[in-house]
Amino acid sequence: MSRVLVIGCGGVAQVAIQKCCQNSDVFTEICIASRTKEKCDALKEKLKGRVKTEITTAKVDADKKEELVALIKEYKPEAVLNVALPYQDLTIMDACLECKVDYIDTANYEPEDIEEPEWKAAYEKRCKELGFSAYFDYSWQWAYGEKFKEAGITALLGSGFDPGVTSVFTAYALKHYFDEIDTIDILDCNGGDHGYPFATNFNPEINLREVSAKGSYWENGSWVEVEPMSIKREYDFPQVGKKDMYLLHHEEIESLAKNIPGVKRIRFFMTFGQSYLTHMKCLENVGMLSTSPVLYEGREIVPIQFLKALLPDPATLGSRTVGKTNIGCIFTGKKDGKEKKIYIYNVCDHQECYKEVGSQAISYTTGVPAMIGTALIVSKKWDKKGVFTVEEFDPDPYMELLNEYGLPWVVEENPILVD
Repeated sequence: MSRVLVIGCGGVAQVAIQKCCQNSDVFTEICIASRTKEKCDALKEKLKGRVKTEITTAKVDADKKEELVALIKEYKPEAVLNVALPYQDLTIMDACLECKVDYIDTANYEPEDIEEPEWKAAYEKRCKELGFSAYFDYSWQWAYGEKFKEAGITALLGSGFDPGVTSVFTAYALKHYFDEIDTIDILDCNGGDHGYPFATNFNPEINLREVSAKGSYWENGSWVEVEPMSIKREYDFPQVGKKDMYLLHHEEIESLAKNIPGVKRIRFFMTFGQSYLTHMKCLENVGMLSTSPVLYEGREIVPIQFLKALLPDPATLGSRTVGKTNIGCIFTGKKDGKEKKIYIYNVCDHQECYKEVGSQAISYTTGVPAMIGTALIVSKKWDKKGVFTVEEFDPDPYMELLNEYGLPWVVEENPILVD
């Protein structure tokens, strides 16, 4: 039915690709492309004889638009699924625009070089006008809206879990449970244990930048920014138990504030153990989280990229990670004039994920939604031209596919709220 080009072959990509192959009625052909073609070839070999989907591989540098354009023109996909790095979002969008091909990703753009003059000027302007200082935001990708509409193609942004499923949960809650939503608390709990003193569950470079940044939330029509990890709460997560969680800035806050009418407050919390926080603070204090190059023995290195090379590859954590994740949203609002509150969440077991696709639950909970968003775009069940986030479409088919492909969800009435 469709031919899709997948860019990237890391932990999330490998889950997304295997899930595409499970959905072979939609995904009849896939090309896996990465800078490291050997990874693509290894996955193709792993799946050989086990799936109906026809798989090919290619080498591509996603930082180079001309290479991407050449590959898209050669392979002629209906859509491009970007599961590479957020640094590469704009290059891949440019290539899709030139080739008039639909685009899907899991996380919004951020720059690799935060000293680049054009980006830095726009960043400083945004900080002054909007009041939040995270390096990642949707403005760069939203700016493609008219171009994609004129080209007659779709860009679906943020089809991971958070962002992604949490935004679909919000659209589903508004459609089926509320006349108006007042508050949204997005809770991301990882109760898994991989046994290492310190490791990150997804790309260390992205993870550590996100966690060490200032936190922010949306309240009464504006941003409130706070010091990193300064707001802490404890919550008793179903099937996981009591965990400490901390308020972070997260990209779906920005899109939900734009697309959910009348919402008064949106916050995002993520759980962390004390060992993780202690290691991270020490690394930050000695400069290892810096993205600015330093001169070492006659050559420039970026400290956080060097740290990434030292840490365990998140794609290798699956076999040793035990426990569960719980990710969801607590909503308050009104239905038929009465106060209402619900909690929509998914629980995912690390070891069950490993048995199925050889990954831990963090990659699984992002890779499955990446497939689902792509399936809805290529099958035209979601069909609007321009640039959109997932909550701007009908949530029902997405929610059905979550149940079908390994991320079943629960709606809990009258949950305990986060103070």
